[in-house]
Amino acid sequence: MRQLPLPFEAKPSFTAAAFFSTSGTELAETWLEKPENWTNGRIILWGDPGCGKSHLLHIWATARQAPIWNGLSLPGGLSTPISPLAIDDIDLVRDEAALLHHLNLAAANSQPVLMAARVPPARQGIQLADLASRLKASSAIEIRPPNDAELAALLVRLAAERQIIFDPHIQNLLLTHLPRTPAALIEAITRIDRAALANGRKATRNLVLESIQDLTSPDL
Repeated sequence: MRQLPLPFEAKPSFTAAAFFSTSGTELAETWLEKPENWTNGRIILWGDPGCGKSHLLHIWATARQAPIWNGLSLPGGLSTPISPLAIDDIDLVRDEAALLHHLNLAAANSQPVLMAARVPPARQGIQLADLASRLKASSAIEIRPPNDAELAALLVRLAAERQIIFDPHIQNLLLTHLPRTPAALIEAITRIDRAALANGRKATRNLVLESIQDLTSPDL
């Protein structure tokens, strides 16, 4: 199934309690506990939109009181880092020189840097040679999609939390046609719950389809 952009309506919750661990995130979770083992003090989590890489980045940064920056709006100041750094969307970085300086300063001060991207370093199209070299010389961990059983378990949990009961046909429809990410299921359940409450209706097939039509494949 092709990947679709997710038009999230609300800011997601990036708390540790809200994170859904899967077989695809286990390796990343293990590495995040041991920054002393990261290659050159850096690690890059990468994977498709909604896979959980940004969520893990926020959890790690919160636990270590690290600032969270974004590649689209990376600060250009060259102050010496006094804490670990967390930088999301490095594959979208606009100021490559600023990112390079921050990585160099963090290394000089023995501060770990956690980064996240949609693609691995070799596919990020970085133009600045020194920056491309730094990123390729970092540990890189792929966040893989959940398996079918994990997605089904998450759907059941999310529905139960909102006291939504799906018949097996609707559950299968959601699991078959939504992008295979926890973020997609969370967004879908949020919309379905909101629509059901607003209209005083049960989560019927028509209500579900109306709620998630822009999240699903066009042939649904």
